[in-house]
Parts: sequence; structure tokens; C-alpha cells
Amino acid sequence: MALLARIGGWARIVRRDGLTLWFAVRHPGVPWYAKALGFVAVAYALSPIDLIPDFIPILGMLDDLVILPALIWVVLKLIPSRVLDECRTRAEQWIRDKKHKVVSWVGGAVIVAIWIAIIVAVWRAWIGPWLAA
Repeated sequence: MALLARIGGWARIVRRDGLTLWFAVRHPGVPWYAKALGFVAVAYALSPIDLIPDFIPILGMLDDLVILPALIWVVLKLIPSRVLDECRTRAEQWIRDKKHKVVSWVGGAVIVAIWIAIIVAVWRAWIGPWLAA
């Protein structure tokens, strides 16, 4: 049971830090490059659509278990500590008051746009020339 408790605690920290980034990308004290990378992380975290769909065995969960926490960690390292503390406090307050999941439809649109760009690139590089031959 200790392992399950540790995993649950880790999941709460990732949720809090994802929400912390949501506040940080809007904070004037965050550098532009941290905001840009933070926006990507927040859009992906709050998107109702995954870049790697969850129904794909193993890979579908890989983004939720490895990629997203790593991206959040990198962005948090780019934010000044004073601003990070303020944004974490706001995130913890949000979790206490709201207690519901935040969803970003803009993030979903960004993920759909990435998938479309990948499909177009694959088409142009491999399928289009193959059909023209």
C-alpha cells in the first residue's frame, strides 16, 4: 500500500504543478521563453485530446507518465522562485475551492493542429510522391 500512496502523492503534485503552469503563463514576472514552453505544456496537459491516444498500448500512457511530468519539470525550472511560489499558492487555492478538472479546448485545438501537421508532412514526404509515380 505504501507504493500506491506514493504514486497518489506524485499524481497530486503533477496535477498541482500543471495548474501552477496555467497561472504562470499569465504572470508578468515569467520570462517569455518559459511562458512559451509553459503554454505548450499547459495546452497539452489540459487538452481533452492526447498527442498519443491512450488506446495505443503502452505508448498511450507514456505521455501521461513520462513526457508531461518531464515537460512540467523543465518549465518550472525556468520560472523565478518568487513567481513560482506565488503561482503554486494560487494553484493550491484553486484545487481547494474548485475541485474540478480544468479543460482547455484551445489546447485540444493545438493538439489536433499538430496531428494535422504530422499527417500533411507524412503525405508530402512519402505518400504523395508514391502516388504520383
